[in-house]
Amino acid sequence: MRALSKSKLIAFRQCPKRLWLEIHKPDERQVSPSTAAGFVAGDQVGQVARRLFDPKGEGELIDVARDGYDHALARTTELLGSGKPIFEAGFSAAGAVAFADVLLPVKKRGGERAWRMIEVKSSTTVKDYHRDDASIQAFVARGAGVTLDRISVAHIDKTWKYPGGDDYRGLLQEEDLTQETAGNAGQVAEWIAQAHGIARRRTEPTRSTGAHCEDPFVCGFKAYCAGQEPQAQYPVHWLPRIQTKRLKAAIDAGAIDMRHVPDELLNDRQRLVKAHTLAGTVHFESAKAVAALAAHKLPAYFLDFETISLAVPIWKGTRPYQAIPFQFSLHRLSRKGEKTHDAFLDLSGKDPSRGFAEALIAKCGGRGPIFVYSAFEKSRLTDLAKRFTALKAPLDALIARLVDLMPIAEDHYYHPSQQGSWSIKKLLPAVTDLNYNALAGVKDGGMAMEAFLEAIDLKTPVARKSQLERELLDYCALDTEAMVRLWEFFSGRKP
Repeated sequence: MRALSKSKLIAFRQCPKRLWLEIHKPDERQVSPSTAAGFVAGDQVGQVARRLFDPKGEGELIDVARDGYDHALARTTELLGSGKPIFEAGFSAAGAVAFADVLLPVKKRGGERAWRMIEVKSSTTVKDYHRDDASIQAFVARGAGVTLDRISVAHIDKTWKYPGGDDYRGLLQEEDLTQETAGNAGQVAEWIAQAHGIARRRTEPTRSTGAHCEDPFVCGFKAYCAGQEPQAQYPVHWLPRIQTKRLKAAIDAGAIDMRHVPDELLNDRQRLVKAHTLAGTVHFESAKAVAALAAHKLPAYFLDFETISLAVPIWKGTRPYQAIPFQFSLHRLSRKGEKTHDAFLDLSGKDPSRGFAEALIAKCGGRGPIFVYSAFEKSRLTDLAKRFTALKAPLDALIARLVDLMPIAEDHYYHPSQQGSWSIKKLLPAVTDLNYNALAGVKDGGMAMEAFLEAIDLKTPVARKSQLERELLDYCALDTEAMVRLWEFFSGRKP
């Protein structure tokens, strides 16, 4: 059998069945939006890393996807003799193949050449699987005869601020793993041997789905594997916030249906979800919901934000993965209950933050509750107040007016169709005739981020940008229209 790639070995470390499926049934894999976004972030960080570690541009990039494994390995051998920086250098040894993100030449005493290997990650910390990754990389490179002087993992410094001017010095920080990877050589050899044993199997390994399906990655075969298992009528994962050891143990022991979980293992909210889901009944403490909203008089505002988080910041003064608001929707109910709508959306490609904050201050007036659904908007406003000190006072005044509808929903209402979730997308069709599925194009926050990035891309045609603008406006407007309808429902007013 052909040598196993490093990614295949990491897949084996997560779950042997995943490795087998990647080799024998790759068409069953489904790439989640979060995984796809991770690939994009990784590519962006990789491009910056090449500039940071090779500021003179003397290195060479090996494109294995374009040229294939054999050519990549041969080209690496050629470049090792040149003393140039190499990116995506490929090595094969001991039944494994691996490609190093960064390989920098180091001259040792006596003229001997060694290499500094750096694995580049788009995360903000070094995770356990990064250590496995580096250990495999070092083992294969050394097995291929490469002298390694130092091995490290470079990850994003989340506290770093982009100074502008395309200057990304400081974005990455390194953690030295030289000794750790050397000490793991024997273990890596065992992983490779065991992985080959799994890969050679003619029959699919047996393993139930569980927490490992999302740790350290969301496995693309999760739906496939779940489809092989007995299907619960009332899945246990509908129970909200599964956190206690006893409940997790019961699930790990095979409880797949809420009917299989004793009530004594559940908290009050979980028992409520279980009871009303099994009975098919609605829980609604209408009087308490009305009382919770009674103090908040009209006029009232209903607010929702959309944000973008970039691994590599593009706007001066912003940090990696900082949530930058680029859009808001704002519905207003007057004292007479008349409804109006305002919106802000900046697709210019410039930092939208200040314009966003100024427009929001202008549109929210000076009085009346501002309803939101979750604490997300409060966090973003707090962040904006720190960034723009001249706007701190009016932004703080908006924060003081925020009223979160989500706790009111969680405390006083549950419909079996929510399946244990109080997300607005689950709650809305339970109490109104509105539904996000009716939207064309953008239907969730992840899609909104993708649409924003496409819209600000200079290569995007004008007609396509206009379409994306309409989709973003419609999606965000539905979020605040949904809050108006929820407020009407919980306050006892006719929708």
